[in-house]
Amino acid sequence: MTYEIVIDDRFARLSLDGDRFRYRRENGENIDLNFSLAAAGPNIASILIDGRSYTVVLLGDGEVSVNGRVFRVDVFDPRNMRGRKTAAVSEGRQAVAAPMPGRVIRVLVEAGQKVESGQGLIVVEAMKMQNEMKSPRPGRVAEVKAAAGATVSAGDVLIVIE
Repeated sequence: MTYEIVIDDRFARLSLDGDRFRYRRENGENIDLNFSLAAAGPNIASILIDGRSYTVVLLGDGEVSVNGRVFRVDVFDPRNMRGRKTAAVSEGRQAVAAPMPGRVIRVLVEAGQKVESGQGLIVVEAMKMQNEMKSPRPGRVAEVKAAAGATVSAGDVLIVIE
């Protein structure tokens, strides 16, 4: 399983495969080590990485304590970015949000424009990859809330379709 993560505003990719994890930093540095994980209480885990022990406490609101040091962590499962059939049949206004922090590269539509299901709306660059956000259903662009060059956070509404 592979996740895209942001730890204190630093992007990385984390892959878990059995008892191995691979951590690729934004600068290209790779870490590939053995690990084990055990629950140590509610919202507490004990992680052993190549013989070194870490106590991890989920503090809530995107904060994690590792051996007493607090980090801001956002985790994105790329599988969740796939279109869902239920989105295509939604009624009313529907927001298209940034799946992860990044920078808007291009806005492909303007307010008032009619769009088809699956039509490209906006392109956001994150982790040196460009992601085109597509319309979840046919409709009309009610609002464009981001401009080319803007920095966006995960969950920021970029475009509203009605």
